[in-house]
Amino acid sequence: MSAAPQPSLIVTAAMLAIGDELLSGRTKDKNIGHLADLLTLSGIDLKEVRIVADEEDAIVEALNALRGHYDYVFTSGGIGPTHDDITADAISKAFGVPCIHDPEAMRLLAEMYKRREMEFTEARQRMARMPEGSRHIANPVSTAPGFIIGNVYVMAGVPQVFQAMVDNVLPMLRSGAKMLSRALPCPYGEGDIGTLLSAVQKAHPETSIGSYPKYDGQRFSTEIVVRARDPQVLDAAAQAVAEMIAGIDRAKIATNPTADA
Repeated sequence: MSAAPQPSLIVTAAMLAIGDELLSGRTKDKNIGHLADLLTLSGIDLKEVRIVADEEDAIVEALNALRGHYDYVFTSGGIGPTHDDITADAISKAFGVPCIHDPEAMRLLAEMYKRREMEFTEARQRMARMPEGSRHIANPVSTAPGFIIGNVYVMAGVPQVFQAMVDNVLPMLRSGAKMLSRALPCPYGEGDIGTLLSAVQKAHPETSIGSYPKYDGQRFSTEIVVRARDPQVLDAAAQAVAEMIAGIDRAKIATNPTADA
């Protein structure tokens, strides 16, 4: 069996979704799942997601907790033109730097509004505000850039814009060893397999084994998903799960030879 990946090959991330509308239910989040899918494909483990209100102290507290614990933090929401878009201010406060009207962002937005023959109002200029020293995240949808400061990537909440920004961010990121997975169907419910599956997990600590119950209207079954970075480790754990299921089959037949296993 080959050695497990070194810690340096494991890259971690967290997401901070910002907005009263997410917590009230007025807006149904679409960004968390999108980011999780793309990070998984890139070999980056999304380890934690937090949702906070449009409150400066809450944003600062959550951001400081996350950015010191994970390789990357991605935020969504709160960088628009209205009074409650306070993400830029909060992130500036978290890093202890001024929040400024970034000159390049001001230029980009001024040119865009000029092309559209629209006034570049004070409210619209708010979209150029970011912590001093930030780098831009390009926004091909609506021009107003996101920004990067430290290990924090700050993006819009509108799904179309968020997704476009994520596409621009991904090539900048350090990738880790990709997580491999294998799904095994199991005809038994979690009550039948729980103790045995715990023993398999304990015997294969380099894997993550999840069980996902299903009900077809008549009986329960379970999909068991084994995850590991090393293919040989994955194979060994998947084989152990298959043997566990076969063992339950044999035990049920022995107990009731006429039963449908």
